[in-house]
Amino acid sequence: MSEAINAENIEQILRQRLYDLSATVDTQEVSHVAEVGDGIAHVFGLKSAMAGELLEFTSSITGKTVYGLAQNLDREEVGAVLFGDVDSIKEGDACRTTGRVMDIPVGRGMLGRVVNPLGQPIDGKGSVGETHRRPIEFKAPGVIERTPVCEPVQTGLLAVDAMIPIGRGQRELIIGDRKTGKTAIAIDAIINQRGKGMICVYVAIGQKASTVANIRETLAQHGALDYTVIVSATAADSAPLQYIAPMAGAAIGEYFMYNGEDGQPASATNPGGHVLVIYDDLSKQAVAYRQMSLTLRRPPGREAYPGDIFYLHSRLLERACKLSEKNGGGSLTALPIIETQDGDVSAYIPTNVISITDGQIYLQSELFHQGQRPAVDVGISVSRVGGSAQTKAMKQQAGNLRLDLASYRELAGFTQFGSDLDATTQKQLTHGARMTELLKQGRFKALDVVDQVAVLYAGNKGYLDDMALEDVVPFRDGLVEFLNGAYRKLLEEFRSAKIDDRIGKELEQAISDYKNQFLASRDSGKAPAKSVADEAGE
Repeated sequence: MSEAINAENIEQILRQRLYDLSATVDTQEVSHVAEVGDGIAHVFGLKSAMAGELLEFTSSITGKTVYGLAQNLDREEVGAVLFGDVDSIKEGDACRTTGRVMDIPVGRGMLGRVVNPLGQPIDGKGSVGETHRRPIEFKAPGVIERTPVCEPVQTGLLAVDAMIPIGRGQRELIIGDRKTGKTAIAIDAIINQRGKGMICVYVAIGQKASTVANIRETLAQHGALDYTVIVSATAADSAPLQYIAPMAGAAIGEYFMYNGEDGQPASATNPGGHVLVIYDDLSKQAVAYRQMSLTLRRPPGREAYPGDIFYLHSRLLERACKLSEKNGGGSLTALPIIETQDGDVSAYIPTNVISITDGQIYLQSELFHQGQRPAVDVGISVSRVGGSAQTKAMKQQAGNLRLDLASYRELAGFTQFGSDLDATTQKQLTHGARMTELLKQGRFKALDVVDQVAVLYAGNKGYLDDMALEDVVPFRDGLVEFLNGAYRKLLEEFRSAKIDDRIGKELEQAISDYKNQFLASRDSGKAPAKSVADEAGE
């Protein structure tokens, strides 16, 4: 018995001494750069380096520290990508492990600011104040920590909110060719969050610096910059910076999701924030990652992309979620953007991201050039959250809209060469054409959800069917202004409820009254006001 006790005591003493010894040992390992070029450094040694670990390089020229990220862990050396002044690092310079994965500063002081992917302000307005630090790679919440997506994120665009609804915690892809209005939808969505308690993070990847400056100015003009953080990795920045930019944006967004307004961790009594993150765009991040991987001599796969490009994007987008009330109830909504080449959605990166996300908003060049803006292709666009992310009244009025428009387009294709049409077919074509016209919307002209429901109600009840096509958008804009003036209280009644018989009768009477005014004004020769869609097309 005493022998067992002595052995146990000895074991405890040895464990404690080993623990004390390990606490005093410097875990940092120092080596030197064997080869450097194209922003890539190969470092001998560093046996204890971890994948994704932050490395410190000391320049023998300037004496300053340049940071890098460990990527390849080979038998004899470590391949790392460099950030910052990469030209100052030469062969033989010292490299030291830090013992921590790469992280960036985050905090509420970043609101209204433009920062680079390292979290450093680049807008010339000084420091962002007190910050915390978060790793750029963070484990996504598990199933038990989440709750189903059920709260809407209103974009203010009728075509999106009615047919392709987005919910808090959803991942909705915006996909289309160059110059089809992908960024326009994202910026309109940010502007429409004013007053809704949602923080926005816009991540610009591989864009011109002038484009980022224009976006910042646009957000400032519309009062949206106060609740927005812009993370900018321009085309002039290195591939590693473009590679980590989306992950840095996700880390900034997660800070607001996991912490309350007081900066303390979110809980059942301290609710977390709601965040909208836009990655514009992941095609350019994939190109940057391909460049990095090929320079690191990783084997190329399909279209020369590395084999883990799917894993890269899935790790990023899986961080979007709606947390349970126990965990603060915060949310991170992701709107990734992908650019296609000549409408080819079957290419490698588009198919990857389509399979990861919860739906896609597909923008078609042909529709854009025809003046249908936003140029949403109803046939291929989908939201896998659906009516769960809509108000009751919107779900009620928009339920058959997608089907009606799809039937109209199919019917229009069949009848374009025919001349004799029966009354039912002609009525369906007329109604479909007016509803399609109703969805046209100019830039920065967001519609409140109750306004959207009201104009959809007017369209569903046939108030537009006897109008000339060119009168539909002016009528819609005038109706919204009319209802917000005299019938604002009525609109508020169906913000969170369905349109019942009483509300329906009052709304129909209001629409009928305005229609009589509109037609009388038009017939008297008074030109209707120029519509926002016409202004956008000029």
